[in-house]
Amino acid sequence: MTSVASQTRTPATTEPVGDHVETDGEFMALVEPLRGELMAHCYRMLGSVHDAEDLVQETYIRAWRAFHGFEGRSSLRTWMYQIATNTCLTALQSRSRRPLPTGLGAPASDPTGALESRPEITWLEPMPDRLVAGAGTAPEDPEATAVTHDSIRIAFIAALQHLTPMQRAVLILRDVLNWRAAEVARALDTTVAAVNSALQRARAHVEKLAPVDEASSHLDATDPKVKAKLERYVAAFEAYDIDAIVEMLTTDAIWDMPPFTGWYQGNETIGTLIATQCPASKAGDMRLVPTTANGQPAYGLYMKSEDGRMLPFQLQQLTVGPHGVERVTAYFDLRLFETFGLPAELPAA
Repeated sequence: MTSVASQTRTPATTEPVGDHVETDGEFMALVEPLRGELMAHCYRMLGSVHDAEDLVQETYIRAWRAFHGFEGRSSLRTWMYQIATNTCLTALQSRSRRPLPTGLGAPASDPTGALESRPEITWLEPMPDRLVAGAGTAPEDPEATAVTHDSIRIAFIAALQHLTPMQRAVLILRDVLNWRAAEVARALDTTVAAVNSALQRARAHVEKLAPVDEASSHLDATDPKVKAKLERYVAAFEAYDIDAIVEMLTTDAIWDMPPFTGWYQGNETIGTLIATQCPASKAGDMRLVPTTANGQPAYGLYMKSEDGRMLPFQLQQLTVGPHGVERVTAYFDLRLFETFGLPAELPAA
């Protein structure tokens, strides 16, 4: 990624910026620690890791250009969030909401039916934890880190997609960042009454789609018992053992896989889907590489090609509950492998 300065002016160190910052390096030293939390913020607004990366960069460019006018009436962090929020709101004027297949309003699909791919839909994307690690928190503060993960859990991000851009901004600034209503009103150039009204509507909608207590049933992937479950899940896929996969899923588990529009419910149904639609046919055809997304376990799934190479096939994001895997979203956007730092190919076993 190119630097902010390289996109705004040359040479890099001749213009004074603000009262005390005179070089790009000094400016970046002030704002670079905020990158992770700004990534999380833009992701909440847009639902796309790729859009978030672009808009954080745009935020830094706008901040650099405007820094001479920063008078310190608010904290630098608050000022950067204001710029990022308005950058996102501008971007959302030309973007549609990003759904998951379950959010399209259609009933659950027949696992033996034809798969319909709609790559032209701008689908919701997962967020690599490594890009928002420690966003606004200290690494030694696990409670604060858990709050960050909860604020980017995929169910919450999907629910935000059903709000208007202004409702999204208000809800995030008030309930995630804990800004006061007056601060939000100033940042969005509106009134406190308008902020409170938007917040009330947004909260009601999100609570319906992604209840807060839903997060409490999802287990910590670092817990030894959960790790053991995940190891069995991986082993089941790599052995192409349909019965074992079905056993790892809850009876009402949900499976979806953008850009395919269908979604599937029930462990037996999902087992049928994998048995009839998956190109694998035997043990060794699939290998899974672990990663994390939105504070949840995820895996890059590699499929053996006709020439024997292990190539990217889908990125699976899991929601694990007390009784097993409750949801799997399998993303077929292969750009995500690079975004998640996953290899372009696995060596032969």
